[in-house]
Amino acid sequence: MQKILLTGGHGMLGKTIEKVFSNNDFEVIVTDYHNADITDFNLFDSVLKKYEVDCVIHCAAMTAVDLCETEIDKAYLLNAVGSENVAKACEVNNVRLVAISTDYIFDGESDRPYNEFDIGGNCHSVYGKSKYAGEVAVKTFCRNHVIARVSWLYGAGGPSFVHTMMKLAYNDNIEQLKVVDDQVGNPTSTIAVANKLVEIVNKHNLTGVVHLTCEGEASWFDFVTEIYRIKGIDKKIIPCDSSEYPTPAQRPKNSRLDKMVLRLHGMEPMPNWRDALSEFLDSEKF
Repeated sequence: MQKILLTGGHGMLGKTIEKVFSNNDFEVIVTDYHNADITDFNLFDSVLKKYEVDCVIHCAAMTAVDLCETEIDKAYLLNAVGSENVAKACEVNNVRLVAISTDYIFDGESDRPYNEFDIGGNCHSVYGKSKYAGEVAVKTFCRNHVIARVSWLYGAGGPSFVHTMMKLAYNDNIEQLKVVDDQVGNPTSTIAVANKLVEIVNKHNLTGVVHLTCEGEASWFDFVTEIYRIKGIDKKIIPCDSSEYPTPAQRPKNSRLDKMVLRLHGMEPMPNWRDALSEFLDSEKF
């Protein structure tokens, strides 16, 4: 039985990974900053030595995109320095590292989906820049690594766009919703990501960057339209431009990720986003 140590295990993705990996006969050790502070190399190194794990799945991160714009040092401490500490500890202890990253490492200005061989780093947000610095650290300090980029995530318990839209759907004080229609991405279920991570952890010859978003694309307007269609919710939705909802951090116009590496390694594709969403909405209680 392989032993997995999970950082950020109490987050939305982390909780799904724990469940899916446990159901696939992995021993999963769930950690967070209380018992495996990634900002302290010596502490994290001691945790790896204590548990003698085969692989670390590194989910811990500062993901509050707008907050990163004002708490810049904290963003880099967690997303860059923290990832460097995890990478160094994995290298020293001969542990495989699977680090979760994001489409925000790209500038979002391409007219096509980004593949794993496109050059990132020209990003417009502190979150994206700090996560890119984390990717560089993983590549630099841990030879046996996989960087798995995800985007537009939703999953059991939330918080996520799906949960927000479902809450608004049942708010009788809101007659109609204006939803951004000029940002495009791949809505992605945490279940789909976790299932593919099981395959990746078992595929020992796969290293480097891999994209793990669902197939197909949508705008946020398309996304909520499909949510309400599946749930039979009758609420007026109006498409709008992102300029109507300014945020501290600039969101990528194009968050689409091409799964070229999965194809090159002969692996099954990710599920279509509409199918994954339908499965999730059937199982989640709002």
